[in-house]
Amino acid sequence: MRLEDFDYALPPELIAQVPARERTGSRLLHLDGRTGELRDLMFGDIVQLISRDDVLVLNDTRVIKARLTGRKASGGRIEVLVERVLSRSEVLAQVRANHAPREGTQLELAECLRASVLERRDGFVRLRFEDCDDVLSALDRHGSVPLPPYIEHAADTADEARYQTVYAREPGAVAAPTAGLHFDEPMLATLRERGVAIAYVTLHVGAGTFQPVRASDLAAHEMHSEWYRVPQETIDAIGRARERGGRVVAVGTTTLRALETAAAGLSPLLSADTERTSNAEAGLRAGVGETKLFIVPGYRFRVVDRLVTNFHLPKSTLLMLVSAFAGHENIRRAYAHAIARKYRFYSYGDAMLIERGSPARITRTDP
Repeated sequence: MRLEDFDYALPPELIAQVPARERTGSRLLHLDGRTGELRDLMFGDIVQLISRDDVLVLNDTRVIKARLTGRKASGGRIEVLVERVLSRSEVLAQVRANHAPREGTQLELAECLRASVLERRDGFVRLRFEDCDDVLSALDRHGSVPLPPYIEHAADTADEARYQTVYAREPGAVAAPTAGLHFDEPMLATLRERGVAIAYVTLHVGAGTFQPVRASDLAAHEMHSEWYRVPQETIDAIGRARERGGRVVAVGTTTLRALETAAAGLSPLLSADTERTSNAEAGLRAGVGETKLFIVPGYRFRVVDRLVTNFHLPKSTLLMLVSAFAGHENIRRAYAHAIARKYRFYSYGDAMLIERGSPARITRTDP
């Protein structure tokens, strides 16, 4: 498989710069990966599409104010994007500067914070904040929301609320699990009243989510590592849904990757042409760890039956993931359909509900 197989042309005006007025006010493109059928809906219609026997799994990570600006002690301007909080005083971060800071360099951030460069590690730097015993609180006071690079305005107070899911509770992400931005509290309450089980995982989305795939041969690409947790309560909720004959509905690619990682390492099960199996048969186990799971067409899904997701960038690992889930040709047609009907794309854009398809064959874009 080649990187070029996952390219498409998107008119710039379809890149959503602000969210819909209401969280549930976006459009929803329903794609059946088994038949290729497409339906144009509104996001509020999803309440009728999720069965009371299903389990809806959400990623409860919370976006931190991970972006800081400042200067090196020598005077050069810098921008710091925190990738991961390591302790109460240390972080792993990307540092943008004319000259990469060396170990021992002192940084002055947000005009009131001081940090020391401890080491450089695979494109990141480890920083220690001086005179700071709670780096998360310091970031909350002095940092800004790290909006994606394709959103052209600086983060403001509106973004602080809308670039965050209503169920966010575990701080640590530097990018939002954007499929979840479409849900509001009344919709979640309605789903609960209808008998839909709601469960949670945590996957702290890292800055690597915006890093481009540079290798034309996808086998040469290595995913950026992200921390995740799948609790036993979620495993149990999935088990009960399976016993009822229900489906696992993952909200977002991050939720899907956490669940599939929790089941990875065993024989692929639950493909479209097999009967559903128990959690024990699927190998789904609770746990905490790091995931570098890279999903491309040909991957056999073990856990997730339905996926709520936004529209993804060309040549991105997320576009490869949904192509694996729905079928490469189905996704190409769905994206062409969405562009023709002027759906809004990316983080603040519209959504898809995808029914898992059969194992996909890659469709080449050769002339």
